[in-house]
Amino acid sequence: MAESKDYDLIVIGGGPAGYAAAIRAGQLGKKVACVEMESAGGTCLNWGCIPTKALLKSAELYLKMKKADEFGISAGEITFDFAKVMERSRGVAGQMAKGIEFLFKKNKVDYIRGKGQVSAPGMVSIVEGKDMGQFLKAKNILIATGCKMRRIPGLEVDGERVMTSREALANKKLPKSIVIVGAGAIGVEFAYFYNAFGTDVTLVEMLPNVLPIEDNEISKTLERSFEKQGIKIRTGTKCENFQVGKDTVKLDLVKGGEKEEIEAEVVLSAIGVVANIEGVLAANVKVALDRDYVKVGDDYQTNVKGIYAAGDIIGPPWLAHIATFEAVQAVNGMFGHGKPKRVGNFPGCTYCQPQVSSTGLTEQAAKEKKLDYKVGKFPFTASGKAVASGAAEGFVKVITDKKTGEIYGAHIIGAEATELIAEYGFAMDLEATVEDIHHTIHAHPTLSEAVMEAAAASLGEAIHI
Repeated sequence: MAESKDYDLIVIGGGPAGYAAAIRAGQLGKKVACVEMESAGGTCLNWGCIPTKALLKSAELYLKMKKADEFGISAGEITFDFAKVMERSRGVAGQMAKGIEFLFKKNKVDYIRGKGQVSAPGMVSIVEGKDMGQFLKAKNILIATGCKMRRIPGLEVDGERVMTSREALANKKLPKSIVIVGAGAIGVEFAYFYNAFGTDVTLVEMLPNVLPIEDNEISKTLERSFEKQGIKIRTGTKCENFQVGKDTVKLDLVKGGEKEEIEAEVVLSAIGVVANIEGVLAANVKVALDRDYVKVGDDYQTNVKGIYAAGDIIGPPWLAHIATFEAVQAVNGMFGHGKPKRVGNFPGCTYCQPQVSSTGLTEQAAKEKKLDYKVGKFPFTASGKAVASGAAEGFVKVITDKKTGEIYGAHIIGAEATELIAEYGFAMDLEATVEDIHHTIHAHPTLSEAVMEAAAASLGEAIHI
């Protein structure tokens, strides 16, 4: 029988929730093991957030260089090597994974390579992988195995004609044409990326708008921008009757009873994620689930004492920064380092160009709640820094209470939107008003002035519009 090792905490999963939990417990002086089947950093770092942002930066740079003449710069013929673009992305992911491994060592976290299974409360068996056969014991176990890409029913992913984002991140061949099914953040980002390098892109979404969880005005603005860039948008449309051939995939686009057959070299499924729970719990470990996600209480503990869960595995929103927050809160709580908090206000970000970011309520949600609200907007065309940078597309939109100035939500589409949204999130957490943002001096010229000017606009006091 394999020798067991004792810990204060065993974390199953090495993604943004898992590695953060392990490091935080290490900071608290606890003996910790983090079990990961693939590479430190999990899906986000290796096959999601980080490598996709590397790809998007290459696309953004390529498009900017093609417009160098507008800035008075002659760069000659601009070309690209798609294989090198993909290699750089993998290199970035690899570098960051090594950084997580360094942090494990720094915080005395045992990094165990393999698939962990909770065989009983307080016990984890390594059932697959490099360290298979090890048996771990701990008073506390945190499940942080995240999610995996949802597959289109009846359509087999082969990595060549049919892909999810994972296969796309490993594919060094640029497709001539692609149909992307699903226009959430993943679908939208890949649409921008492939279109930038010349692929004929069709982006299909069942719901009425791309980025359907965002403010309607933001979504419509992004649709118009994408169409100008050459991306074909099909909203309110279903994909049916997939026929995978040797060189192409045929499918039907169905909208309002009308059917259109199209053909593309590749189909990319970006229809969401499902919980990665298979094999994590032995049959005798009866952890409660809610729609296949692990159900937890306010302290992130499941119905089984000593078994906790955090991150995507406990359900939406499926965001890396949410996962990290939840995991740190869970660890703080289980070791008596303050009362754990559940997620309240949070930023959502999409990294295409123009970027999209948001926090709080959309305008349609404010209407549905019958709130007495008003809107402040400021276009980047009126921002000196945006115009000087050649990035004047988009606007900042803030939704506030008419009487008190309480900030209900903020939405940005434009350059560096994902960086700018943090100010509104901070303000909302501190219960600051829109007047407080208006009266905070912002450096000139900066893009952040647009955040201030939108706040001022809600009060009828914007200077530059």
